Amino acid sequence: MNFTAKDVQSLREKTGAGMMDCKKALTEADGDMEKAVDVLREKGLASAAKKASRIAAEGVVVTYYDEAAKVASMVEVNCETDFVAKNEKFVELANKIAVTVAEKNPADVDALLATTLSGSDEVVSDAVQELFLTIRENMKVRRFVRVEGVVASYIHGGGSVGVLVNFDTDVADSDEFKAMGKNVAMQVAAMSPEYLSKDCISEDELAKMKAITIDSSLNKPDSLPKPILNSLFDKAVSEKLFSDEDLAAYEEQKNNKFLFNFLSKDAVATLVDLAVASKDEIVNNKIFAGAVDGRMKKQLKEICLLEQAFVRSDLFEGNVGGYIADVAKKLGGSIKATGFIRFVKGEGIEKRVDDFAAEVASMM
Repeated sequence: MNFTAKDVQSLREKTGAGMMDCKKALTEADGDMEKAVDVLREKGLASAAKKASRIAAEGVVVTYYDEAAKVASMVEVNCETDFVAKNEKFVELANKIAVTVAEKNPADVDALLATTLSGSDEVVSDAVQELFLTIRENMKVRRFVRVEGVVASYIHGGGSVGVLVNFDTDVADSDEFKAMGKNVAMQVAAMSPEYLSKDCISEDELAKMKAITIDSSLNKPDSLPKPILNSLFDKAVSEKLFSDEDLAAYEEQKNNKFLFNFLSKDAVATLVDLAVASKDEIVNNKIFAGAVDGRMKKQLKEICLLEQAFVRSDLFEGNVGGYIADVAKKLGGSIKATGFIRFVKGEGIEKRVDDFAAEVASMM
């Protein structure tokens, strides 16, 4: 069967493949348009297999929320370059996949790939393959989440960070609540909390945090309470554990708040050894215990969303929990944040680093 330049153009518009690829496919398919599409798909699969080993750490994170059904989803789709991540068709497919997740509730990524794409008659994996024929880059649907209930979402940096925050509320339809929800989601994006609140941290985790705080304090003598530090210095001096130079420096600068700048690394290491050796005694010291509790509280304010200082101080002075309570009070309703999920594009993927100097050297 013969084919014309118009047929080649039609196949190109239908598949997004290159002009020469379309011409070769039509030749191989003897002019049959549908067979030519299959040929391109098959070649695309072969080409995709070759490119599957390429690192795909770019891409987008997208969210979708069906307010009527109270179902939200967030999806990360990766590609190789930032250029393709901004491609309109790539972003459009990612958004359709997010809708598919919300509507079809697949069990995992494999199930999602085998699910019919929302608004289409093809499965997600075929839709990804079709787009591959156009962009010619390794593409992966990496992960997704699906959340039911009242949800606020936020996408930062064109898809570099995505956030979903769950709420239990009776004022979900108000504009004030929606604005508050977005602000809290923005807080999660900006400040990267690890937990919703202290209540979400297990006793074992808290104990581990405390142990790390104690050990880090012992290994940084200049952070110890002054009475404890002075006792360590007294022992080091009385037992002549410092070098003559350090003993002289200590005697000369002991009342200087920058004393540690005049001590050698060996002297500091000696103080660390003394502190570690006296760990039990130091831990039971009320002053030290108070300092550890203070540092723990500071850490919790950094890693727990509701305890974090609200970044939009122009709207509310206080922590995030106080901001939510303030909005609830103004609306005369109940609002409770119950959880959040944060995706960062490409997190955990080892990105390729090209050493062009080494590459040229090896070629020479």
